[in-house]
Amino acid sequence: MKRVVSGIKPSGDLTIGNYLGAMKRWADNQHLDGYENFFFVANLHAITVKQDAGLLRKRTFDIVAWLLTVGVDPNKSVIFIQSMIPAHSEICWILNNYVTMGELAKMTQFKDKSLKSGKEGQFVGLYDYPVLMAGDVLLYDADEIPVGMDQTQHIELCKAIAQRFNNIHGETFKIPKATLSKTTAKIMSLNDATKKMSKSESADSFIGLDEDPDSIIKKFKRAVTDSDNKISFSKDKPEISNLLTIYSEFADKTFDEIEKEYEGKGYGVFKNDLGEIVSQKLKDIQKTFSEIRDDEERLKNVIAEGNSNAGIIANEKMNVVKGILGLA
Repeated sequence: MKRVVSGIKPSGDLTIGNYLGAMKRWADNQHLDGYENFFFVANLHAITVKQDAGLLRKRTFDIVAWLLTVGVDPNKSVIFIQSMIPAHSEICWILNNYVTMGELAKMTQFKDKSLKSGKEGQFVGLYDYPVLMAGDVLLYDADEIPVGMDQTQHIELCKAIAQRFNNIHGETFKIPKATLSKTTAKIMSLNDATKKMSKSESADSFIGLDEDPDSIIKKFKRAVTDSDNKISFSKDKPEISNLLTIYSEFADKTFDEIEKEYEGKGYGVFKNDLGEIVSQKLKDIQKTFSEIRDDEERLKNVIAEGNSNAGIIANEKMNVVKGILGLA
């Protein structure tokens, strides 16, 4: 049996990047034979940026509701809240002693934010973020970690930390493997296809899962494309290729099928159709979400059961680690 572990941050409203790059895959993959899945709301990771407590709590419940909406089944997958399993914070402190300052300083996420606003003003939590992420994975003896391309560096560090601990203390942690979707590992910004779609960028750069149809259609009409006006997927055409990826996922069509359908047609027709397809799909999803989100008692039960199941495994691993280190 292979174990899959992955999390999503409640640091902002969810986008179609979150849906296509993670949540949809989680729902699809839980039906594969020989796999057990652990999906969590990474709210400890969210507080590396200042958060409003009420909004953070709301978004945590929102994510659980969105997971149920897109088909993640709590009878097949464990859904839990990171902060409600104390072992996550505890393992992070221990693993801090198996990673160097130099290794953490090389992490792209920290370097990027340091370049934007200076290294000295960054919170320690942001610097230490990859160690907590390693703990999230290693606590559960994960075999596979479904991530976007931007997170593979963190998984490589996780593997290095686990191997270092094992070399010193004997086989304790399973060495995980990052898994990427061939098509939707990274959905890019509608404004700049060199950047990942993110709610922290300008409003026109992303499509929110809760966005209204008119806004969705307008954003796709304004989406940046290259100048040749030909609908084709190519590494040399990142803007239209990003839109083709979104179209393919929402319409369940191959790139070849879409290219043939729009042969001889320009970007205007294509982008308008894409907006219509995405807005209709999201309208259906939003209706289901509203019904699930209104039943907060159900959400609390799902969380309680998931926390219980995850906590048993996490606590067992912590007891092993603390015993090895003389902490218990």
